[in-house]
Amino acid sequence: MKVCKFGGSSVADAAQILKVLEIVRSDAQRRVVVVSAPGKRAKGDDKVTDLLIACAREALAGRDAAAAAERVAERYESIRADLGLDEGLVAALREELAARLAADRSHPAAFEDAVKALGEEFSARFCAAAFAARGLPAVYVDPKDAGMLLSEEFGSAQLLPESYDRIRAKLAPIPDVVVFPGFYGYTASGRLATFSRGGSDITGAILAAALRAEVYENFTDVDAVYPVDPRLCPEAAKGEGIREMTFAEMRELSYAGFAVFHDEAVMPAIRAKIPINIRNTNRPDEPGTMVLPRRRSVPGRVNGIASSGGFGALYVEKWLMNREVGFVAKLFAILAREKVSIECMPAGVDSVTVVFRDEQFPDAVRERVFAEIEEELHPDHMSYTRGIAFLVAVGEGMRTTVGTCLHVVTALSRAGVNLQMINQGSSELSIMFGIREVDLKPAVQALYREFFGS
Repeated sequence: MKVCKFGGSSVADAAQILKVLEIVRSDAQRRVVVVSAPGKRAKGDDKVTDLLIACAREALAGRDAAAAAERVAERYESIRADLGLDEGLVAALREELAARLAADRSHPAAFEDAVKALGEEFSARFCAAAFAARGLPAVYVDPKDAGMLLSEEFGSAQLLPESYDRIRAKLAPIPDVVVFPGFYGYTASGRLATFSRGGSDITGAILAAALRAEVYENFTDVDAVYPVDPRLCPEAAKGEGIREMTFAEMRELSYAGFAVFHDEAVMPAIRAKIPINIRNTNRPDEPGTMVLPRRRSVPGRVNGIASSGGFGALYVEKWLMNREVGFVAKLFAILAREKVSIECMPAGVDSVTVVFRDEQFPDAVRERVFAEIEEELHPDHMSYTRGIAFLVAVGEGMRTTVGTCLHVVTALSRAGVNLQMINQGSSELSIMFGIREVDLKPAVQALYREFFGS
């Protein structure tokens, strides 16, 4: 049995939904279909989730959300008309959206979750109706009925472990194709909660694990995972994608900036040891990228290079820091009080650099943190640098090979890119290189030519 997840571009309009139908119909093993909310139909278009978030925020601000809600309804009406579905589906959408916009707003995050999840819910309802109307027996299943229980962390909820048994008991006996909305579930108190943005990937992996699927197929709009970001290096999109990678490689690459797959979505599949196949809805005959528990690795081979900007570095220097017990712990405690999540921490004998997303460190937070560091740690010097980006070279074959770091440094040097920092994990699966954000594009292009160009 296979679980398939289709992203927003795969259900953006009626034509795309009919492609999904044919993909599901072509393989009897595809028994569970998870869908996102409709995405962009073309450049400049809006994603339905963004329209729904706009509705929620208009309502939270005390403004009339009717115009924003009508844009959502018009989007679904277009899909309904093109598919020839019952007009009652759009009527139900309008009624449910109005009800959620009129609901209690005392918990803004919970209110927004309830509104924005309508995108996935009605995407699934429309797909199930389209399948059935064209002779493929299909049934919509709501996450509440399936037992998808989440924590009360609205906007970034986590699955409760008992959900797996509940989901298996509900879905396994259903003889028809199950169409399931991604992105959300319900708390123990019955309130709707969503995963973080892009969380339909998580839903798909959870269902695959619960049902012990043969494979989890994740359909998107690319033929495979490319070794570097094609937006920064267009020639990468013309070359061959990555055919195989391990769970550990995918986790490293996803976390460090790969946009194809939600980084948290790998975890349920890792625990259940279920292969993930990333494929293209528009070119379903392409084999895509297989993500496996393990694979045969080639010594010295870098499998992918992730890239991400938007970081900042807090530098703290103090003479004889290494003799001061608890110095770093106190520094971390100061940042924790400001809810700053740390990405990495290169250190020297008398200095430490703490790297985190710059968006977490606005001027007001920076001033408080500097004052607390001055008061508690008495540094000789401290500073904060914005505009840092990271390149992460990832590959199982790097574990047993000398010289990978030299290849990266040499290629960046030839491109005139100066390194700010280097950090390697003890697993030797990845090496992180910090550079100036303005150098990100030439750096990615240089590394693509170094490792994948020929």
